[in-house]
Amino acid sequence: MGAELTLGAEEELHLIDLESWRLSASAPQLLQQLDAASYGAELQRTTVETNTGVVQTLAGLRAELVRLRRGVMDVARPLGVGIAAAGTAPRSEISDFELTSSQRFGAMQEKYRLLVDEQLICGFQVHVGVADRDLAVQLAQRVADRLPVLLALSASSPFWNGHDTGYASVRSLVWQRWPSAGATGPLASAAEYDELISDLIDTGVIADSKMAYFDVRPSAHVPTLELRVCDALPLVDDAVLIAGLFRAAVRSAEIDIERGVPLQARRAPIHRAALWQASRTGLSAELLSAGPHPHPLDAADAVRGLVDDLRPALDEFGDYAVVRDLAEQALGRGNSSDRQRAAFASQQSLDDVMRLVVGETQSIGEGP
Repeated sequence: MGAELTLGAEEELHLIDLESWRLSASAPQLLQQLDAASYGAELQRTTVETNTGVVQTLAGLRAELVRLRRGVMDVARPLGVGIAAAGTAPRSEISDFELTSSQRFGAMQEKYRLLVDEQLICGFQVHVGVADRDLAVQLAQRVADRLPVLLALSASSPFWNGHDTGYASVRSLVWQRWPSAGATGPLASAAEYDELISDLIDTGVIADSKMAYFDVRPSAHVPTLELRVCDALPLVDDAVLIAGLFRAAVRSAEIDIERGVPLQARRAPIHRAALWQASRTGLSAELLSAGPHPHPLDAADAVRGLVDDLRPALDEFGDYAVVRDLAEQALGRGNSSDRQRAAFASQQSLDDVMRLVVGETQSIGEGP
């Protein structure tokens, strides 16, 4: 390997009033009691973001995710508040939005209006360390066709504004409305990426480099590649699965570069179609296969095919057995979207769905 492919993650957590099961705008109070190096604010006062330390193993990442969730739970519990790691909080409504007080967020609300006012969504981001930013840009192009399976596994947002949307991940549709979301298009180097960001800022459409909301992006400051398409995941096991698959996808792409394998990039509409299909049905129907000319494929076959394709890289990290088992567990129980709909079907109650999501998020054991 050109560099040790370390791991880090950011989890966005909804804050939930455990009596009403509605969103709780208590982030400012909680963050006063939390370490700023590990916890941060988001646009909405109903969300806290956690930032793990840099780790080398999936077990290390699991421990960090558990530690940080417990940190929020400890300060939230006295306020009657719980946490929900999901793309959307099932009982959230647009009227629940409360802007975090800051000059930057205030300027964003004035400029983007509805996009900010409806930003009641939470994602899960994974960082993988790479040798340098030039390599990160090249890797971003090569992992793109792996992203729909990761989105389908993570899908946890069927409900929006109190209604079943028919989508497994409505969060991804809400997110794609930002002008700098989606794919970057072909890029060959960090210089080209930086030029793209500079051009976007010069248009006045985005304010700064932090608003580069691409599906996968190189860090502006350190040599990492960041995955950004996934919903937040209630079960820590599923978050670990996503991280393991993404790191293996990055390593597999790095091996292809080392071997001189030509890039076969999807055309932009095909990439968009594959992500849309994943957001629509999640694991419950078909996804699109990898490669520049995809075809419909049973979702379970797509997941197992990805694990098989990535086995050499997974073996290199010693992750194959863990990732294979976690993938089979995820297929067996369905993604969070499937489980939320099953909970709703029993009593037609969104409170039941909220209990499920909060319960799963806060049931953080030390192993799978």
